[in-house]
Amino acid sequence: MAEADEDLKSRRTVFVTVGTTCFDSLVRAVDTQEVKEELFKKGYTHLLIQMGRGSYIPAKSTGENGSLEVDCFTFSSSIADYLRSASLVISHAGSGSIFETLRLQKPLIVVVNEDLMDNHQSELAEELAERKHLFCARPQTLYQTVADMDLGSLIPYQPGDAAPVAKLLNSFLGFPDD
Repeated sequence: MAEADEDLKSRRTVFVTVGTTCFDSLVRAVDTQEVKEELFKKGYTHLLIQMGRGSYIPAKSTGENGSLEVDCFTFSSSIADYLRSASLVISHAGSGSIFETLRLQKPLIVVVNEDLMDNHQSELAEELAERKHLFCARPQTLYQTVADMDLGSLIPYQPGDAAPVAKLLNSFLGFPDD
């Protein structure tokens, strides 16, 4: 029993999520030998990839011979447990995934899908990266982002307080104060 607990404590998982979309270029980028080797060099032991609707299936690995253990799946009814147990999250640029990860105060690399039309998601990711809450990458720059990332440079995200805005709206609409 103590050995199993120790294994869980030493487990450092990178969780990759593409949400419900097809984002094969992210899955391919994280599945490269150079990215996996860099993650392993940084002390990560497991790579779990949620690949969504994509057709590219990453190579699974048992983690023998000094490498990452790699596993993947398509969908889950909730990724909350995966996010909570992750040591690092690599995510598509969906606002739900970004803010859920930041609320959990997990280090985050957001990879922007440049194939999307009118890509407003890149604006959010780039702004939060500029504020040093996360790292922002493209599929072709993921390796360099992982190699260069300094988790100590990240600033924890503090969600804003919506109560004053709600109070103002309620007052404007004639609703009583609570």
